[in-house]
Amino acid sequence: MKAIRCREWGTPDVLRLEEAESPSLKPHQVRIRVRAAGVNFADSLMVGGTYQVKPPFPFTPGLEAAGEIVETGSTVDGLQAGQRVLAVLRNGGGYAEEMVLDAAAVVPIPDAMDFVTAAAFPVAYGTSHFALTHAAICKQARRCWCSAPPAGSG
Repeated sequence: MKAIRCREWGTPDVLRLEEAESPSLKPHQVRIRVRAAGVNFADSLMVGGTYQVKPPFPFTPGLEAAGEIVETGSTVDGLQAGQRVLAVLRNGGGYAEEMVLDAAAVVPIPDAMDFVTAAAFPVAYGTSHFALTHAAICKQARRCWCSAPPAGSG
């Protein structure tokens, strides 16, 4: 499979498209054919070595992605091959043709949601939701005014 790989800390120009081994599947994991991946500030921090998670080299960045399940581990329940899903990848891995991760980090997406929107959902929407509900402390029956630049999560 092809994957974007990081072999040294730096700016995104250190990333290279390479052939990579398909990860083996453990009983509690799923294999996903990636159809879209989010690109976020946190990804550039990871590539630069300044993110809180520093995977060993070489690694594949990409903290969020969406696609279809192609295989499930023997103990996975509630997910099946062919299902459309999004995934949150704490250690990266989304910038590849396929990824393997714990089933607990995978969420089915509705038929009406396209893969690009699903891939942007965890970080962009999650950050916005957290900012409103925890940082701004917006509660029911309270008005909040939001202003942000046209980035995923401002």
